[in-house]
Amino acid sequence: MRVAALFLFVTLGLPLSAGPFSADVAVLGELHDNPYHHVRQAEIVADLKPRALVFEMLTRDQALAHLPGGDEAALAQAFDWANSGWPDFAMYYPIFSSAPDALVLGAGVPRSTARAAMKDGLIAAFGNGAEAYGLTVPLDEAEQKAREALQMAAHCNALPNDILPAMVDIQRLRDAELARTTLRAFELTGGPVVVITGNGHARSDWGMPAYLKQAAPGLTIVALGQGEGAIAPEGTFDVVEMTAGVERADPCEAFQSQD
Repeated sequence: MRVAALFLFVTLGLPLSAGPFSADVAVLGELHDNPYHHVRQAEIVADLKPRALVFEMLTRDQALAHLPGGDEAALAQAFDWANSGWPDFAMYYPIFSSAPDALVLGAGVPRSTARAAMKDGLIAAFGNGAEAYGLTVPLDEAEQKAREALQMAAHCNALPNDILPAMVDIQRLRDAELARTTLRAFELTGGPVVVITGNGHARSDWGMPAYLKQAAPGLTIVALGQGEGAIAPEGTFDVVEMTAGVERADPCEAFQSQD
């Protein structure tokens, strides 16, 4: 099934005949619970035929359980997806089946590592290579404040202010881990590599592509952001596509009912 979408392209510095997603690395953003976004990702993967797929939704250990050519039920069981907290695996399986021979790597940050970042700091949690990915350089004040505001809004304005810097650090850790795993995938396969992740990590201004460019400036990277209806994803992307939205409950309703 092809998804009707409004395509908004900006200049990529690539030949038009190569298509908007032809690059060493294609970062395909999503709203996690929108099935139209996953259909579009699977369609792009089928067209690109990447040699590697990198998933935010899998940790490194989970990805080691990947069964090449496995059916939906077998893969879901191998990944222990039912206990992962991510939306229904049925939405993600077509991405795997669109590139059955691709190397699958997981870039998800385990909860234990996220806790370590809060306790010991971002650099210690990431480990070797933190400098190469820019993690040793503090964010400028404007970006730090903007990121903290997004974290507060994403958590229904229910976080104490003093925890916001650590939440931003964890987001940076996730971006850098996505970049590190993607670079490893490229080095192992020669690309192209497709990255499946949320819009917040896919944004090219301060998300995963920015960290990857710092560590590997020679790679060509295309970042897709997917919006809903007339609401575009926040941030800067090389390509923005708009699909239909989905009905969802207000995630902040539980907090509002306690007021």
